[in-house]
Amino acid sequence: MNTPQSNAPEPNVLERVAPAPRATSPAAPLAGLRVLDLATLFAGPLAATMLGDFGAEVIKIEHPVKPDPSRGHGPSKDGIGLWWKLLGRNKRTMTLDLSRPGGRTTLLRLAATADVVIENFRPGTLEKWDLGWPELSAANPRLVLARVTAFGQFGPYAHRPGFGTLAEAMSGFAAITGEPDAPPTLPPFGLADSIAGLATAYAVMTALSARERTGEGQVVDMAIIEPILTVLGPQPLWYDQLGHVQPRTGNRSQNNAPRNTYRTADGTWVAVSTSAQSIAERVMRLVGRPELIDEPWFATGADRARHADVLDEAVGTWIGRHAHSEVIAAFEKAEAAVAPVQDVREVMTDPQYQALDTITTVDDPELGPIRMQNVLFRLSATPGAIRWAGRPHGADTASVLTELGLTNPEIDALRTEGAL
Repeated sequence: MNTPQSNAPEPNVLERVAPAPRATSPAAPLAGLRVLDLATLFAGPLAATMLGDFGAEVIKIEHPVKPDPSRGHGPSKDGIGLWWKLLGRNKRTMTLDLSRPGGRTTLLRLAATADVVIENFRPGTLEKWDLGWPELSAANPRLVLARVTAFGQFGPYAHRPGFGTLAEAMSGFAAITGEPDAPPTLPPFGLADSIAGLATAYAVMTALSARERTGEGQVVDMAIIEPILTVLGPQPLWYDQLGHVQPRTGNRSQNNAPRNTYRTADGTWVAVSTSAQSIAERVMRLVGRPELIDEPWFATGADRARHADVLDEAVGTWIGRHAHSEVIAAFEKAEAAVAPVQDVREVMTDPQYQALDTITTVDDPELGPIRMQNVLFRLSATPGAIRWAGRPHGADTASVLTELGLTNPEIDALRTEGAL
């Protein structure tokens, strides 16, 4: 092959570094489904990861010299981004510059073999490259195109750049998060993107189910500002019917009490929740304040919430006199709801997570054994699996194009053009 004309390493060199991925098990529930992941950063790529975890063949398509920025997000080891190992798992990786004629033609050839394309370019970008829905659906009428953007494909904000942080602010999440007298609080992780990623995977499967009846694909328009609004619950309904605006309440809830975090005698923290009336009563008996159960206001969660100071003092005082292990044991014996406030160190050794294999070990050709979150749920007959962690940039370009039917001279021509 000719020397590549881009900055990307030659694919056969990459494939010697990272052996070719193992094939999907025929028993996997999404085996036979092909997904082209054109998206960057988190929501779109996470949706593709979820599909790949249950057997879909996912081909990650990145720009030849500007790979998915998630490869460089967060800590790295030996120059290898660790976040990418999670987000890129179960994906073959190839490079393609969609703005070049050869890249456009190659993508249309790939789309003709695919079931799903996931993209998150700003609205109008694919159309600028003559790769919009008319062109993609002409190449494959059964294709599902998932378009993941901050604000959706239309409306006054559609063409604005945006990230999940903006959704966390716009949706009302930040406004209700934090202490009452403190500023609104944004999450220290990609909350809106993650919710949108899960929603996109669900939307794609819904569109594929519809295709089974109609024989035709369709467009999924996923705006990141919307799924987070859904999981925030009935706030719009409350405001519409009652004019009620939910305030910031810190760790407390307006719907029940006691509900807070409490410090133990040995300096650790636990969380207590009493969403059910029976649990609230058990907690009061446990902490030696059964007389509070007889108060008229104790009968409902909302009334208890209005007396949170009294209840927090009762629970906090008792927990503050006991060591962490004593608190957990006493709550378990009383069948009251409690959990330790854990950081990642405790998560990695938590016996329940260990029993579920929530944090599992994956063998990686670059880093050796690595530990990451397992697939999202367990299926008894057709389980998902992590077949490999995120692969190097462009590692599978040559093999994917060869499988597509391109000859070596055709691949060389694409490299010369700068399309690979």
